[in-house]
Amino acid sequence: MAKDDKVTDADAEAEAEAEAENTGAGEPASKAEETTASEPEVEVASTEGEAAPAEEEAAPAEEEAAPAEDEAAPAEDEAVAEADEGGEEGRVLTDLAELGGGVTEAAEPESLPDPVIDDHGRSYATGKRKDAVARVWIKPGSGQITVNDRLLETYFARPVLRMIIGQPFATAARVDQYDVVCTVKGGGLSGQAGAVRHGISKALTLYEPVLRKPLKAGGFLTRDSRVVERKKYGRHKARRSHQFSKR
Repeated sequence: MAKDDKVTDADAEAEAEAEAENTGAGEPASKAEETTASEPEVEVASTEGEAAPAEEEAAPAEEEAAPAEDEAAPAEDEAVAEADEGGEEGRVLTDLAELGGGVTEAAEPESLPDPVIDDHGRSYATGKRKDAVARVWIKPGSGQITVNDRLLETYFARPVLRMIIGQPFATAARVDQYDVVCTVKGGGLSGQAGAVRHGISKALTLYEPVLRKPLKAGGFLTRDSRVVERKKYGRHKARRSHQFSKR
């Protein structure tokens, strides 16, 4: 009986050792499983960490593309606005056509009056200044001017008066292109020179109506209404009083 008891004790110890070995072997297996299970997570984390910079690099590219889209947007808006304007103009034109009004044409330039020339190829005008009245005839020629059957240099000896008479020709760029014959009476030489200038200016506009604009701008077609003020009773002149005498 004692042997049997020993055998059973030995068997029990062997079984216990076998169980201990089995448990020891089981623990490493579980540890290995845990390590293998944790390793993919690390790899995933590493892969996710690598993908993050790539996404960050792609983000600036998208931000750079965004301004290009913003720049293209105004051009599209302008194109749409032009298309809308064109459509509105087309609608307005069609509406006018339907109403029968049509589009108003541009105003034609004003037509100039016909030249006033007599049978002798001359234009006549009357000029006035102060108390002087001049009758003037002009026709194309070499620039000779005759006043009361006398040459201009003889009748108007003062250069200032001759300059006044030649102003209309200089303004109209017609120097030495017309012959002038005039008769003048009344007033003095200064008034007569002004009357001749006035008559020449009016005659030029009759011979060439296109010259009216420059002559009008120069003031040569306006009759100068200034005259000498009349003398008053009790005065030496129009406003000159008597000299005061104390004694």
